[in-house]
Amino acid sequence: MKKSLLALALVPVLFASAAHAESAAYAIDPTHTFVTFEIDHFGTTTNRGRFDKKEGTIQFDRAGKTGKVDITIDASSINTGTGPFDGHLKSPEILNAAAFPTAHFVSDKFVFDGDKVKEVTGQFTLMGKTNPVTLKATKFNCYVNPMVKREVCGGDFEATIKRSLWGASYGINYGFSDDMRLVVQVEAVKQ
Repeated sequence: MKKSLLALALVPVLFASAAHAESAAYAIDPTHTFVTFEIDHFGTTTNRGRFDKKEGTIQFDRAGKTGKVDITIDASSINTGTGPFDGHLKSPEILNAAAFPTAHFVSDKFVFDGDKVKEVTGQFTLMGKTNPVTLKATKFNCYVNPMVKREVCGGDFEATIKRSLWGASYGINYGFSDDMRLVVQVEAVKQ
């Protein structure tokens, strides 16, 4: 009787261990990962840019419906396609990339809809300030990449943030929007 009670008590532990064992490490594929931003310009056009240098890792457990993201973005790698504009964005007036060379996103929760990631919540640090951000998935999938012969997971995620919360307030008093749309396209290769 004692043995069967002990065995019954161990069942949840064994299931938890089995689910934990399904967690896998993924490395961000920089050739298929892009972090872009959009800001309204006087209600007339949209300023867009991207960060060319980024790196990070993802822990993902599909069965346990958990995960963790850790992405670092090189702030000086901002690229709008216009050199003088890039220089202004890197300046102390806007991103102050010399003083704050990186931006950083660390997730604290994955939210699922069935087997698909619906959103990822976490903390985003920019210019030395950290605030919560929720990235909503517009696409998510895992597949076996025929080139590298390994599983790749990823998707398209987006969020609209108030840039002034991070101290990026330049132009708001001129009429530029405080809202900045972040679009993150990410693919990560199972290690």
